[in-house]
Amino acid sequence: MSSTAENVQEEIDLGPANKVIDKYLTMKGALMPVLQEIQEEYGYIPEPTVHLVAERLNVYSSQIFGVLTFYAQFHLEPRGKYIIRVCMGTACHVKGAGRIADTLEERLGIGHAQTTEDLKFTVEHVACIGACGMAPVIMVNDATFGSLSVQKLDEVIVKYKAMD
Repeated sequence: MSSTAENVQEEIDLGPANKVIDKYLTMKGALMPVLQEIQEEYGYIPEPTVHLVAERLNVYSSQIFGVLTFYAQFHLEPRGKYIIRVCMGTACHVKGAGRIADTLEERLGIGHAQTTEDLKFTVEHVACIGACGMAPVIMVNDATFGSLSVQKLDEVIVKYKAMD
């Protein structure tokens, strides 16, 4: 990823991760909830926290990385403040999801599973959002935008670019 991500990882405060681990230290099978809460805290799983979890839970770092790379819910790189999910399901595909994805790439300069340098946006192509009647559809965090055209998509992008 970008040097921005590397700089973020170098400056990680392990205090929040230690607090999460403290909550689960005596529980068996605590790895998943620890990783989930660490990701909730940081927005992703910073590499230094993996080594901390390994040390404190007496698990090999390689085992933790195995879990992190197996489950799609975990992210090893910083993600944007706004996660844009583009539905690529059948209904959305037929109604122009590819055009929506291409437009996002043009407007933001990033494609699937990428994050802007300023950590404002991450784009993900997903199998289905479950709003087929509104195809094509995107979600920005928890907000759903349907019946998208390029013009409507541009309005959504402008709205979120203007937000802090």
